[in-house]
Amino acid sequence: MRYHTAALLLLLLSAPGGAQTAPPIDTTVPRLFRSEAPLAITLTANMKQLRDDRSETSPYRPATITYIGADAKPVTVPLKVKTHGIWRLKHCEFPPLRFNFANKQVKGTLFHDLEKPKVVSTCKNTDQHEQLVLREMQLYRIYRTLTPASHRVRTLRISYADSATGKVEATRYGFLFEDPDKVAERLGGKMSKVKGASASDVEPELYSLVFAFEYFISNLDFSFNGLHNGQLVVKPDASPLLPVPYDFDFSGAVNAPYATVDARLGTKKVRERLFRGYCELKDDFPAAFQKLRDRKDAIYALYRDDVGKLLDPGTVRETLEYYDEFYDRIKTDTDAERNVWSTCVGRR
Repeated sequence: MRYHTAALLLLLLSAPGGAQTAPPIDTTVPRLFRSEAPLAITLTANMKQLRDDRSETSPYRPATITYIGADAKPVTVPLKVKTHGIWRLKHCEFPPLRFNFANKQVKGTLFHDLEKPKVVSTCKNTDQHEQLVLREMQLYRIYRTLTPASHRVRTLRISYADSATGKVEATRYGFLFEDPDKVAERLGGKMSKVKGASASDVEPELYSLVFAFEYFISNLDFSFNGLHNGQLVVKPDASPLLPVPYDFDFSGAVNAPYATVDARLGTKKVRERLFRGYCELKDDFPAAFQKLRDRKDAIYALYRDDVGKLLDPGTVRETLEYYDEFYDRIKTDTDAERNVWSTCVGRR
């Protein structure tokens, strides 16, 4: 299947004397996402005001971001920030934020052409909660290796500075992920706001891949027909909708202490995998699980690179062992059918 994306063609061209040139830069990709290296920023805002913004209709507040530019000099960009979310707004010391950049004001900076991305930040100022954020970020990176119908992410080292006092309250890792409307634009459409899509409305190969991935990470906290932690891209040519999953903090792969399960599904803990793919997609399940087999080495490598090394070694070991359990269940299509998709939704 083709996706109308501005994919980067990575070609290493031989130069005279056997030397090789660097891969060309895809200038259609926003500058922030051209690297995965953690970016240190200072977010300055009225932190008390943001903490008090516990409503889903809270307004945008003025803020600035400062980072060190390529010339080793500080760059300060203006923006607006607002709180969002439901659970985290009620329970977190550091509320989740949505950034809002005006392109004219941030032109020439790393934050140009981002629009309104969300930032996943630590819930509390502890190492444990910071590790949970890094665990979830890895899942976005994994899904990105499987399909371009996914959110780009960038690791941030965020210093939270209060504009009223000038004091830095905490410095913790978080990550910024791509504005949904920018994802839809890359895929040649717009995000749907209409609930109720059936399995037959959604592109089957990609939908099957979503269900395989959600099973892989043991996530049950999503619904595409309800647009809950699942987005659908509608294209102007009336082709099937394209599913884009997000928000994985209730997954077994993250294993957050606050994560709960829906008792109606019959599972007792988030680490207990349950396949929720629709049986009418059964013909596409083998290809979806084969893609996860094919990408196994690339997925595991994400836990050994510079970003993956931000995770505690014990967390990495535990996570890869959890993934090993998945791969043991799907060694062959016969194994996968018996152990996984025989429990598909709507079976007769």
